[in-house]
Amino acid sequence: MTSPSNPEVPDQVTWANACQVVGTLDHVAGKWSIGILVSVAAGPIRFTELERAVPGISRRVLTLNLRRLERDGLLTRTVYPTVPPRVEYTLTDVARELTASLAGLVRWAERHGPTIEAARQVYDREQAGQE
Repeated sequence: MTSPSNPEVPDQVTWANACQVVGTLDHVAGKWSIGILVSVAAGPIRFTELERAVPGISRRVLTLNLRRLERDGLLTRTVYPTVPPRVEYTLTDVARELTASLAGLVRWAERHGPTIEAARQVYDREQAGQE
């Protein structure tokens, strides 16, 4: 059974379910997480390659995000016993499924970005006129 107002949403969606979703999405949709996941989706990638692939991210923030995504089971970190050690990151199966969903979100944003920007400009002009 689905919601009468939105057939895509099952009736049993509750606030408790939504809270779990929000907690999960906070991790995977953070400011840097999407860029990292999309970059790693192309295949195994090294830290310095990731650093270049995600514009504006600092080494510290990249390190923290990689650890968090690894802890969440979205990335696998492989250390090769070389001098210096070589480290590569790959997506887990769960993350591969997530990136497929992110691709849909990216397509949506590309399609509707101009509409959203136009709405923002209209709103801002209306707000400026009320002052």
